[in-house]
Amino acid sequence: MFRNYLSSVLIQELFLTWDHDDLSQRAKAARILVVLLCKHEFDARYQKPEDKLYIAQLYFPLIGQILDEMPVFYNLNAVEKREVLIVVLEIVRNLDDASLVKAWQQSIARTRLFFKLMEECLSLFEHRKPADGMLLGASSRSPVGEGPSSPKYSDRLSPAINNYLSEASRQEVRPQGTPENSYLWQRVNSQLSSPSQPYSLREALAQAQSSRIGASAQALRESLHPILRQKLELWEENLSAAVSLQVLEITEKFCMMAASHSIATDYGKLDCITAIVMSFFSRNQPVAFWKAFFPVFNRVFDLHGGTLMARENDRFLKQVAFHLLRLAVFRNDSVRKRAVVGLQILVRSSLYFMQTARLRVMLTITLSELMSDVQVTQMKSDGALEESGEARRLRKSMDEMADESKSPSLKECGLPEDALFAVPENFSENRWSWSEVKYLSDSLLLALDASLEHALLVLVIFNCVAMHVFEPPDLVMILVCHYTTCLALNQLVVLLNMAVLSQIGSVMTMDRYAAAESFYKLAMAFAPVPDLHIMWLLHLCEAHQEMQSSAEAAQCAVAVAGVVMQALVARNDGVWSKDHVAALRKICPIVSSEITAEASAAEVEGYGASKLTVDSAVKYLQLANKLFSQAELYHFCASILELVIPVYKSRRAYGQLAKCHTLLTNIYESILEQESSPIPFTDATYYRVGFYGEKFGKLDRKEYVYREPRDVRLGDIMEKLSHIYESKMDGNHTLHIIPDSRQVKADELQPGVCYLQITAVDAVMEDEDLGSRRERIFSLSTGSVRARVFDRFLFDTPFTKNGKTQGGLEDQWKRRTVLETEGSFPALVNRLLVIKSESLEFSPVENAIGMIETRTAALRNELEEPRSSEGDQLPRLQSLQRILQGSVAVQVNSGVLSVCTAFLSGEPATRLRSQELQQLIAALLEFMAVCKRAIRVHFRLIGEEDQEFHTQLVNGFQSLTAELSHYIPAILSEL
Repeated sequence: MFRNYLSSVLIQELFLTWDHDDLSQRAKAARILVVLLCKHEFDARYQKPEDKLYIAQLYFPLIGQILDEMPVFYNLNAVEKREVLIVVLEIVRNLDDASLVKAWQQSIARTRLFFKLMEECLSLFEHRKPADGMLLGASSRSPVGEGPSSPKYSDRLSPAINNYLSEASRQEVRPQGTPENSYLWQRVNSQLSSPSQPYSLREALAQAQSSRIGASAQALRESLHPILRQKLELWEENLSAAVSLQVLEITEKFCMMAASHSIATDYGKLDCITAIVMSFFSRNQPVAFWKAFFPVFNRVFDLHGGTLMARENDRFLKQVAFHLLRLAVFRNDSVRKRAVVGLQILVRSSLYFMQTARLRVMLTITLSELMSDVQVTQMKSDGALEESGEARRLRKSMDEMADESKSPSLKECGLPEDALFAVPENFSENRWSWSEVKYLSDSLLLALDASLEHALLVLVIFNCVAMHVFEPPDLVMILVCHYTTCLALNQLVVLLNMAVLSQIGSVMTMDRYAAAESFYKLAMAFAPVPDLHIMWLLHLCEAHQEMQSSAEAAQCAVAVAGVVMQALVARNDGVWSKDHVAALRKICPIVSSEITAEASAAEVEGYGASKLTVDSAVKYLQLANKLFSQAELYHFCASILELVIPVYKSRRAYGQLAKCHTLLTNIYESILEQESSPIPFTDATYYRVGFYGEKFGKLDRKEYVYREPRDVRLGDIMEKLSHIYESKMDGNHTLHIIPDSRQVKADELQPGVCYLQITAVDAVMEDEDLGSRRERIFSLSTGSVRARVFDRFLFDTPFTKNGKTQGGLEDQWKRRTVLETEGSFPALVNRLLVIKSESLEFSPVENAIGMIETRTAALRNELEEPRSSEGDQLPRLQSLQRILQGSVAVQVNSGVLSVCTAFLSGEPATRLRSQELQQLIAALLEFMAVCKRAIRVHFRLIGEEDQEFHTQLVNGFQSLTAELSHYIPAILSEL
């Protein structure tokens, strides 16, 4: 008893000395404490477990003193702190569980301070190798010069630290009560320094320090013999592992005590557990630690999943998700597989305790942030770019996470085989779902693919610029690699001067289709997070505006407004309803039709709320209105303003309402002008482009429909696409344009040649009869301009059965190909993938009937179309004259007459079926009847100046009737 009293007094006196003004006195007190403890701890007389427990209980009040006087501890320097923490760890290591729990039962504040000490242990004993290879799989983009290459505690190996490590690694007998799967007291590494080894590490360091006073730690390290340097590296790593493993064991004990509510802690958030787990994740840890960590990680979520998955711990969950994904790119396969299991544990907990939508949001956010730390591309030996090893390992981890057959063995990772299927308390059914895990995995892979594709595209572009601008280009390419792989394009803009940026802009416009698709894929991949989704949509909108693609830019603005409106409707926090969202979807089909809580789930760590306001939605609707107006798509403008008006009504903003109605008046007048124009309005031209050739990569054997400005002709787009893809060819490949629209047999094409097939196509109206034999010259002029959303297109290809493209009327067949695209135009991108293609063939006689029916329909349309500008029902005189001249004038009679010659005379007529013959004659008779009616209407409309022209039309009609009577005698009586 007397001995205990003296020891306690001595400890208290020494601790009080730590607050001395003299730094040397503080250090001396710390040294005495350490020596005092070590004298008891490592004395040969005190090696029995009961002796160690007695010594630990004797010194246990020291921990309380430290917790009461934490400012004193924080005033110590790093070396002194390490000495004190070794004392704390040595006490805790030999303390029984009952005594340890007492440190957590006094108050919540003291419990927090205890784990603050544990965090200090992890920080001060963290081991960093030079160019550390434990983080990010030895990423080539690891920061250079970040922190010391070796911890400062290696400058002086104190007896306490050396003894602590030796004891921790030497001990193989498990203390009483230690679980069978205990990991702490297994041997860390057998190659520790000991008196029997030929070189004494402590003596060598002491000698080096005495001979190189004032030298840096790195210089002292380099002065050591290579064997000693290797031993020092091993020593430091083992010490770091021993400390981390002991803190991990303490954390597991705390977790179990918290589950029984027998300690004082914040049970609402369990902040002690979350803080120490994040400290584990954020430090460099050896492989031995990670092997021990994940069984504890599983235990933590088993016992406290409900609390840890609550919204109050969103920040913790987001950080856990980030670090698990970071570990999933490790080169060490053992660590990587354990990270996969950790992700599965996280998903399992979310299936029981939270909406998986929130976890999906967190994983998406953290993957976006991880792109700043992981190099997703690398350069091959030939200078080409490819997916990096880190990206491949992350992809592999996502595959293993979602596939039961590929999933890592739980038993090999130290977990029970049924860990994923264990049902928590208060739950009666197993909620584990491989399909749910696959859904999350696929979402992450989509984001990874989009990030990789974007980085590769930008790197190729900047590589092209750097080769022409910089001499040598190597340095700039290293910098470009760094910024583009983490998608930090704004920093890259600062890096390069404006002269270079102007050249980059010209290169970007070379393949504007790929650039737009890159932004689009990023926007879709990060759609679960509104802030990220909106950010990439706005990047895409800006890119379209720079390329003067107003309709596509407007769609991007509508999509952004749709994201905001959906969030507001889901929260009942706005003036809109589901009907308004449905109206917006008619303009931009990409806007989801389902109102979900996804946006609410996305409000994690500041994400998801910054732009989700009514004013923000109105801002982007107004931008869309402006851009649609520039594209002359006025019907969309009217629909958008009708969504803005309810906002101003609810606010009684009468000035804004007046402006809106003025705009609506102008818009409806523009629509009237478009519909009354004799020249049909076209907002764009469309082209079908087929890609054939391995050099095209993912484009090979795919077809797209391109939307181009209305003044772009077939020759223009051929030249543009040739210019884009010729630059991508190498010495082994050439580019060839297929000049016609025949069906391509890809397997029969010449190897080493890449083929582009470019064909003009027509947009198909919603109610159009695709089986009609008529030609489509006037098809769009008969439709209303209100239907400007197209997802079907067609083109006609003439052919003959003998293989020739052209032939006589009696041999000329026609193939009508109808294409269906993935989405509708105008879209967020300039081209859409063809997902369905169907063909319909017309025989020569059907072709001829269709030609005559087309001319008949054109004339009838002119006779029935009202002159809206004058308010009467008279046809348009000028367009009527133009069509009549092309139908009955003498010099063009060969068109109709050639049909009669081909099918109504001689041997061809005998080949016609009775039904075909009757249809042809009926079409000719109807055509002539409409021509006669049109000539009469023309006579009523003309003045004196058109009498001569009218006489020519009459003469032509009579001449044509006489010629046709040779083939159809009944025509004379019919007319």
